[in-house]
Amino acid sequence: MADVRETLHMDAPAELVYDLVADLPRMGEWSTECERVVWRGTATKAEHGAGFIGHNRAGTVRWITFGKVTAAERGRYLAFDIFVGPLQVSRWEYVFAPDEDGQGCTVAEQWTDRRSAVQRTLGNRVVGERVEKNREGIRQTLRTLKRVAEAQFHPAS
Repeated sequence: MADVRETLHMDAPAELVYDLVADLPRMGEWSTECERVVWRGTATKAEHGAGFIGHNRAGTVRWITFGKVTAAERGRYLAFDIFVGPLQVSRWEYVFAPDEDGQGCTVAEQWTDRRSAVQRTLGNRVVGERVEKNREGIRQTLRTLKRVAEAQFHPAS
């Protein structure tokens, strides 16, 4: 079960919002902590097994993470695991629930802490307590995604 889960309704189709999220190199545009993502190896899109490197920042602290896409179902579900070195530290998931008319969707973003108690204690000292920091970060990410997705779906006349 996720440690943090937030949802937000968006007036844009699930496929459009999914495509924004699944374009992981754009994550720095939505996230308050992830500055940028680059694909690893031959990966060029979010599909099962694709690897990526995340460049992150909290205040003056910067760090790199390694990610692996574990599920990618366009317009429905995207999940990836995050590692620091060989240690899995979290799982991020996005669930897209289309409205009946297909013109909007509800997006859930959730984070599951996979760190050991020792990792959690040390990590929280370095980059802050993750639950509340990630809750606020998720809320901001969803608000930003909503703004961008709705502007693309309903361009100004």
